[in-house]
Amino acid sequence: MFKGKNLSPKQLAALTALLLATLITLSVFILFSNWQLLLVYFIVSFAIIYFILYEILERFIYRKIKLIYKLISQTKASKREEAYQKYILPQKGIDEVRADVEEWAAQKTKEILALQSNEAFRKEFLQNLSHEIKTPVFAIQGYLELLDDGAIDDPITGKRFINKAQSNVQRLVQLLNDVDSITNLEINKDPILKQSFIIQDLISEAANNLNVKWIQKNIQFSFKKGTETPIHVFADKNKVYQVIVNILSNASKYGKVDGHIIASVYSIEGQKILIEVSDDGIGIAEEHIPRLFERFYRTDDARSREIGGTGLGLAICKHIIEAHNETMHIRSKLGVGTTVGFTLANKAS
Repeated sequence: MFKGKNLSPKQLAALTALLLATLITLSVFILFSNWQLLLVYFIVSFAIIYFILYEILERFIYRKIKLIYKLISQTKASKREEAYQKYILPQKGIDEVRADVEEWAAQKTKEILALQSNEAFRKEFLQNLSHEIKTPVFAIQGYLELLDDGAIDDPITGKRFINKAQSNVQRLVQLLNDVDSITNLEINKDPILKQSFIIQDLISEAANNLNVKWIQKNIQFSFKKGTETPIHVFADKNKVYQVIVNILSNASKYGKVDGHIIASVYSIEGQKILIEVSDDGIGIAEEHIPRLFERFYRTDDARSREIGGTGLGLAICKHIIEAHNETMHIRSKLGVGTTVGFTLANKAS
């Protein structure tokens, strides 16, 4: 009949009334030793005590508990929910109600923290985006004003200023394209179209297309010994190519003169393929690594702007890899170099 701590108002009132009525009846029996009077006292006292306790519990405790449930649900109850609150909810004990309220409070706290984090991220993103846009726009404005002030009359100076203005226009276009790309990835507007292909071939193609940039610093590229054997992956070839180009470009930007870039491909238990690109460049301080995939995050703002880039490359790469339900990671040490890796599936799942 009774379930330990999980007593309904009726059960709790009945149990209390039973105990008190029994005590009262025993007292009467001791005084009068009359069995008929004893039975009457027991029935009357049990009924009175039960009614009083039940009304107190129902009106002043469980109705407030039901009100709390209505407040934490924050929605108008349907007929089914009203029936639940009327017939089933009272069966819950105080401990169960406390647990439900604590769970609700923890969930709300988590939601509030998430909203605060998202708001802080939004503000930082807008601030960084505004800064990134203003830099090339102000530069373009400055060169146009110089040209308007007479620099255009000097063929050499005019040509130089026009080239610099065009360079900043290209930077602005690249920034807007990157923002558009990352937005499309977030809202799944740009679908993932998977196919099977050899990952080493795609890495070699990207390396060949970037080879002109590497000649200036005499950077050599190769596959790690033992990982040249062709391995098929199942992924969006165009998007993975974008990831590889971005990783190789960063390796060349921050790689040292006469340096070496090494690509490695490993099969992990026949289920995943791990692709890593390592350089022997300047490396990254440990405290910066957790934030490298954030939009516009730069370890050295002045040096990064001098080298170029929008600060969105790794963020886009991470979105692409996560859209494949895979992971991406970075290992680095100052003065030693950096390794960027990601996983892909080797077959359709």
